[in-house]
Amino acid sequence: MKPTDSTKGDIVPTTRLPSAGYSITVRVAVIADSSAIGRLTMAVGEAGAIVTAVDVVDSDHLRVVADVTCDTADSAHADQVVKTLEAMEGVEVRKVSDRTFLLHLGGKIEVTSKVNLKTRDELSRAYTPGVARVCQAIADNPEDARRLTIKRNTVAVVTDGSAVLGLGNIGPAAALPVMEGKAALFKRFGGVDAWPVCLDTQDTEEIIKIVKAIAPVYGGINLEDIAAPRCFEIEARLREMLDIPVFHDDQHGTAICVLAALTNALRVVGKKLADVKVVVSGAGAAGTAIMKLLLKQGVGDVIAYDRRGALHRDMANLGPNWQWLVEHTNKDSYSGDLPGAIVGADVFIGVSAPNLLTGDDIARMAPNAIVFALANPDPEVDPREARKHAAVVATGRSDQPNQINNVLAFPGVFRGMLDAQAREFTEEMALAAAMAIADVVGEEKLNPSVIVPSVFDPRVAPAVAAAIRAVAQQSTTASLLDSDPTPIPES
Repeated sequence: MKPTDSTKGDIVPTTRLPSAGYSITVRVAVIADSSAIGRLTMAVGEAGAIVTAVDVVDSDHLRVVADVTCDTADSAHADQVVKTLEAMEGVEVRKVSDRTFLLHLGGKIEVTSKVNLKTRDELSRAYTPGVARVCQAIADNPEDARRLTIKRNTVAVVTDGSAVLGLGNIGPAAALPVMEGKAALFKRFGGVDAWPVCLDTQDTEEIIKIVKAIAPVYGGINLEDIAAPRCFEIEARLREMLDIPVFHDDQHGTAICVLAALTNALRVVGKKLADVKVVVSGAGAAGTAIMKLLLKQGVGDVIAYDRRGALHRDMANLGPNWQWLVEHTNKDSYSGDLPGAIVGADVFIGVSAPNLLTGDDIARMAPNAIVFALANPDPEVDPREARKHAAVVATGRSDQPNQINNVLAFPGVFRGMLDAQAREFTEEMALAAAMAIADVVGEEKLNPSVIVPSVFDPRVAPAVAAAIRAVAQQSTTASLLDSDPTPIPES
């Protein structure tokens, strides 16, 4: 894509795709004539943006005032779109609003009371003196906390801000908008009350100590955006210490969604997992979890690729997680570069960095190839180029077909674990959740552009929750609630 402006001004080339994440609303006054609105939308389109709405907000005999809303590729592109409008004859730009920042003003979540507290009688039962009876009951039987407090339906979303989205180590305060969003998604899709816990430390021991100390309030711990390899140790040790599930979404949520999408993609191209060769770019938290789950499900072979190249058995000085990978992957000990690794491969999965491959690289894969380029916001390969050669292409973007998004998994996973009072998250739960997501699509709707359900499909979270509960019922690590599962909100 090469955005330009209709006034022959500066050209700002960009290969990034416009996205709602960089949506702006520009209020403009334009001379009133029959072609005024058309000129505005044409200019925005020629600048490479996508017009999503035009609303006339005021007018008089001489001018029309309109709000032009459009998706742009990044901040620089948004600025260029505004300059394009400013340069138009007869157009006055009055205000520019960044719609993403407007949505975040004041935060995205709040606490609301489930009881009215309008009378002295209600106050006496909700707080003192009546609350003391409930406190004593929990002191006598700590398990009652799951029945008589928010622990029954509450999850902590814990981060240290060390690996936030594609932004890296930006710290706990800057991570808060992401954790707020995660909490909102928990509530919207799973009916789960979640709260951000952003820790001002990146010390492994201190993080473990803090999470252990706050655990009595919560029915589950969702670790989020903690850098590898520390995230592996933090999760493993907390699982040993706590009697509630500890789930690192960057690992297990991603792995569940990838396996679900791959299951359906293989159905589309008529291949079996046991027969395919998979190349995974990125051997961090997400990539490692993906590969372990694929191996658990019986994949033919996997090559892991990361900063040091393809992981193979002759490599030295590896950490424990990479050492495990070299012992269980890459049967032929391939040691070359990433373009070489995908030659003849059936599947490419990217959870790494943008623009590592070209369409020509994808052309060298096996017939009916599958490409999951999941780096956000810019994939490992341009999806438009990949589609010229691959049978199925997926990304992590909401503006592209086949979006692989963790929101398909974690709300239902925690809904099921909370309902079952599960003490831990297991690989069996991950496999069950992946199959539940895949099966929601249905054979009658499956095609190269639909391998996963929409994140707004109301069937997804209940199906995942039911699958998790079924596994938990068979496990000695869970005991079922006597009451009915907490209902999931309707879409």
